[in-house]
Amino acid sequence: MDLTVAADRAALDKARDALGPGRIALVPTMGALHEGHRSLVRLAREHADHVVVSVFVNPLQFAPNEDFSRYPRTFDADLRACEEEGVAVVFAPSAEDMYLPDRQVEVSAGGMGGVVEGAFRPGHFDGVLTVVLKLFNLVRPDVAVFGQKDAQQLALIRRMVADLDVPVSIVGAPTVREPDGLALSSRNRYLSEADRATALALSRALRAGAARAETAGPAGILDAARAVLEEAARFDPPLLLDYLILADPATFAPVADGHRGEAILAVAAKVGTTRLIDNVVLTL
Repeated sequence: MDLTVAADRAALDKARDALGPGRIALVPTMGALHEGHRSLVRLAREHADHVVVSVFVNPLQFAPNEDFSRYPRTFDADLRACEEEGVAVVFAPSAEDMYLPDRQVEVSAGGMGGVVEGAFRPGHFDGVLTVVLKLFNLVRPDVAVFGQKDAQQLALIRRMVADLDVPVSIVGAPTVREPDGLALSSRNRYLSEADRATALALSRALRAGAARAETAGPAGILDAARAVLEEAARFDPPLLLDYLILADPATFAPVADGHRGEAILAVAAKVGTTRLIDNVVLTL
């Protein structure tokens, strides 16, 4: 089937109806697609007969001082990638089509949306959940695929689906990395060569912490990761740490000594003008 591009709700309804029988998977994106996004599409194809990719830079999840205006937009390349990966429909609405001019109601991420990443980006997860719920209502997928790299986002979407009885199955996809260990991100294109050398400390720190998971408790894991990040703070350019946390993967509350089972070792930092996040799932 040829790729169909739907630029508004009416075109989406028509394209969806034309898909015929079978399960539908949604892969929500903000465009600037890379190999990590392609891996989400491939996983989606394992779970459904038809894949819909949304391409929408969501203004609700950006604060006034963030990079909404310069967020990379590569729509023609995105369409080529979707076509190559067998996507059936690309939904690429405008902000005017997604949001009423006098909109009043948004989804609240609750207390879980105000910790860790949410503490540094107030309101961010409210914007994420609002657009995701709207996409679920518009596309009406059976399953949706999200990347594990945005671990707190993934946990909150699962929480929203459970709390609001949204009939969509959520699938998490493993983080895809460059050969040097840097997690793939649309924002990586902002990094200079020197920035990138510093940014590699994020994945090194996570590996250092993960190496202690079998023998150390939360404090030892965090100490091992923090040592790598403190060294990177002396690089040129320096790594400016926002947070390093070992968290419960369902609530993002810090894990306590004696915790057994899965935990998320998560980090966020700025290198130059670029803010990056990364995480790894550990078993304690």
